[in-house]
Amino acid sequence: MTATPSPMVTRLEGAAPEVEVSRDMIRRGLIVGPVLIALCGVIWGMAGVSSSAYALVLVLGNFAIAAGLIAITARISLGLMMGAILFGYLIRLGILFLAVYLVKDAGWISRPALGLTIIVTHLGLLAWELKYVAASLAHPGLKPSRSH
Repeated sequence: MTATPSPMVTRLEGAAPEVEVSRDMIRRGLIVGPVLIALCGVIWGMAGVSSSAYALVLVLGNFAIAAGLIAITARISLGLMMGAILFGYLIRLGILFLAVYLVKDAGWISRPALGLTIIVTHLGLLAWELKYVAASLAHPGLKPSRSH
């Protein structure tokens, strides 16, 4: 009689759909980023431009790190992946806070531009990506493209 392995030590093999989804969100962020940077530049001047660009780097980096943590730890064990997701979120949130706190009084920063870009970019990219994510086990990750 063979014992079934615990789900906590089971590891996942195969494709990493979270990396594919994250790459897609980063690509979309790079497409819409210049528009957001220009808009912040019109409203807040050069401080708006630099703040928006800084915020965009933080958000896209946050998405990339989140996907990387999941992809790497899922190949080791599901328990480690769950811990990495929970504590990784808290650590990434702390890093975002620290990244904003360290520059909040810098002359090149516009706090409204920085804050709005972080919020709008996170929520906007996540909402935009919902249209392209397949919520099925048959096609995890992005929906397959339709070829006519």
